[in-house]
Amino acid sequence: MTRLLIADDHPLFRAALRQAVSESLGECIIHEAADMPGVLAVLAADSDIDLLLLDLNMPGSHGLSGLAAVRGQHPGVAVLVVSAHDEARVVRRVLDHGAAGFIAKSASPADIGEAIRTVLDCGTWLPPSLAQAVAALPADPADADLASRLARLTEQQYRVLSLLGEGLLNKQIADRLTIQERTVKAHVTAIFEKLGVRNRTQASLLLSSLTIGEAARID
Repeated sequence: MTRLLIADDHPLFRAALRQAVSESLGECIIHEAADMPGVLAVLAADSDIDLLLLDLNMPGSHGLSGLAAVRGQHPGVAVLVVSAHDEARVVRRVLDHGAAGFIAKSASPADIGEAIRTVLDCGTWLPPSLAQAVAALPADPADADLASRLARLTEQQYRVLSLLGEGLLNKQIADRLTIQERTVKAHVTAIFEKLGVRNRTQASLLLSSLTIGEAARID
């Protein structure tokens, strides 16, 4: 039986996606998550999930970093990104970071269903109105390189990196994650090495490069 995870912080939109999935696939198992830690927890608990419908604008996710974390830690799970930010360059970056397709939040239930079926059949889905424009854009080697570096992080290191991006100090991160401060220091050292950065400022700049849009916001 097909197993899916719907990840969006808006309950009404999760419900709409759930209905579209049920109408498209019939009987299936559907998990839900409202933030990035929840996404990673569900994926860790259920290794048989076939498809993740991922909203890019969720608590705990710095733009494309959530997508990169999923692709790095759970490469066997296909990801369909769902966003209202449906510009060709955004879609190109989503694909460069390993998504199997993109659904605009304005998509009809029929299009959502077709996208889900296409990706489950190991295809790639793009909105027909954007396919030509996306195909005309070259892949960005910098995005591919960054996705590769982020994929080296463990789940806990990803959490630490996200909190670094929020400007938290080691002690604050330790309190938030309920771990010892020396453990945080060890994670930070490993994060810097894996990402090829020397300090918190560079790590924060790296995270900021994953944002999309003039206001550094993804819908």
